[in-house]
Amino acid sequence: MKASVIMSTYNAEAWLEKVLIGFSVQTEKDFEIIIADDGSGSATKELLDKLRKEITIPIVHVWHEDNGFQKSQILNKAIVASNSEYLIFTDGDCIPRKDFVEVHLNYREEGGFLSGGYFKLPMDISQLISKEDIQEQRCFDINWLKENGLKRSFKNIKFTAKGSLAVFLNWITPTKATWNGHNASGWKKDLVAINGFNQEMQYGGQDRELGERLFNYGLKSKQIRYSAICVHLDHKRGYVNEETWKKNYAIRENTRKNKVVRTPIGIDSNF
Repeated sequence: MKASVIMSTYNAEAWLEKVLIGFSVQTEKDFEIIIADDGSGSATKELLDKLRKEITIPIVHVWHEDNGFQKSQILNKAIVASNSEYLIFTDGDCIPRKDFVEVHLNYREEGGFLSGGYFKLPMDISQLISKEDIQEQRCFDINWLKENGLKRSFKNIKFTAKGSLAVFLNWITPTKATWNGHNASGWKKDLVAINGFNQEMQYGGQDRELGERLFNYGLKSKQIRYSAICVHLDHKRGYVNEETWKKNYAIRENTRKNKVVRTPIGIDSNF
């Protein structure tokens, strides 16, 4: 397969189903989906069993028992379980536009990784989006979104920028091309070389820290935030706390200051 799409999830079946429908209508079909499940209950497995009968893309379910927010650990397990050389990362609350996988594959280069973004939708539109809206790509139609309450913003250009305009916007955006867990991709060999995600880190910057170690490893990054489009479905974040943020910030400071490449607590800690 050309790629493995790795997405994290935790007890969010309604959002996960919409995301998987988005990946079922991709223009590129030669990929697998790896569900990095951070301890969800049986409802997630039941959903995946149902969707396997409806979706032709292979779905691999990687699960561990619920032990709090352990996204870094389950993502590392998903990396090991993947069956391709190129890995695309997203989250189970981000619906991809139909060319999402194709864009990542077209822009990939040896010695680098790709950095995308998302367009955050309000809760009412997040709930409104139906299976048919995704299949027909209405949820990426700016007119449909405006009709359903989306406010005017410069950010809306993500839905209309095509071709050379999207490339130009990628080039001029002041946003740094960091590793963003909801929309990033890279070569499996590079992620294994740096030992994957730092499992000491819970919510808050663990994706950025991985990208910083990729930089220390010698990789470059490329901005594709106006080319690889996904919409982020709204939800509460009950796992955020100041103590974790401070701990993660200190780890990131050490990574940057000491040019850390390989995390001591990563992929190989699970064996």
